[in-house]
Amino acid sequence: MLITGASGFVGRPLAEMLLAGGSEVHALSTHHPDGLDESGVHWHHGDLLDPATPARVMADTQPERLVHLAWYTAHGRYWSSPANVEWVEASLRLLRAFAGAGGRRAVLTGSCAEYAWGGEEDLDELDSPLVPRTLYGVCKDGLRRVAGSFAEESGLELAWGRLFFLYGPHERPERLVPAVIRALLAGERVATSAGTQVRDFMHVDDVAGALLAVLQSDVVGALNIASGTGRSVAEMLDLIGALTGASELIDRGARPMSADEPPRIVATVKRLTQEVGFQPSVSLADGFAATIDWWARERA
Repeated sequence: MLITGASGFVGRPLAEMLLAGGSEVHALSTHHPDGLDESGVHWHHGDLLDPATPARVMADTQPERLVHLAWYTAHGRYWSSPANVEWVEASLRLLRAFAGAGGRRAVLTGSCAEYAWGGEEDLDELDSPLVPRTLYGVCKDGLRRVAGSFAEESGLELAWGRLFFLYGPHERPERLVPAVIRALLAGERVATSAGTQVRDFMHVDDVAGALLAVLQSDVVGALNIASGTGRSVAEMLDLIGALTGASELIDRGARPMSADEPPRIVATVKRLTQEVGFQPSVSLADGFAATIDWWARERA
């Protein structure tokens, strides 16, 4: 079993779940994260943007299963960065090397950014149009198309998990949830938009659990990795404020809403729940409480 991006936000809990289930886990990363060094993961150092890396790692590991999480994720820059194109190329090299080494089943991760945003309907894998508005979304959708066709021709089982909005420990501190939590824990005021936009948030442990369930299933093609429940950003801000005891520090409406901010981005999860058989187990209140505790320990 090989995971790319194993030191990242989703890779950490996924590696831990695989180990707990008795899998032999090989992880490809540019660095070894604190806390996983002694866990039993077999670490392989390498940069997937180096064309020689995929073949070398496949020769070393000979995996039957692959979860590919690695991508360019610099906050605020990944939407339009040319690095997205490089990651399409790197991902296809990886998949070809995996197939060439006798790999059987792969799970690659896409994004809700592949869909056309702006409507009021929930986003469905079978019915919703794929009209990405960013280079990131275009590259993810393009990779899905090419990888899916390659998998059919080469006999690979390929599942494509479209991630929606994640939160939890180890998230980049500049992103919305950790930025608000960290400021409130520090006693600082936070200026936010009115928060009327509705989003589908899922705790990272549930995201990792969903990907593990997909990996262990025989489901192929695209499916949403999400909770299937929409919450307004305002509701989430209120919950974070209540859990930190610092609601009075949130200046909601102090920042204007972006003119192109989609009013609703929520998934349907029929394939995940009915075909894979996965149900999330972390409530929003419990997930935020645990996340706040984690950030509080990081500050200590």
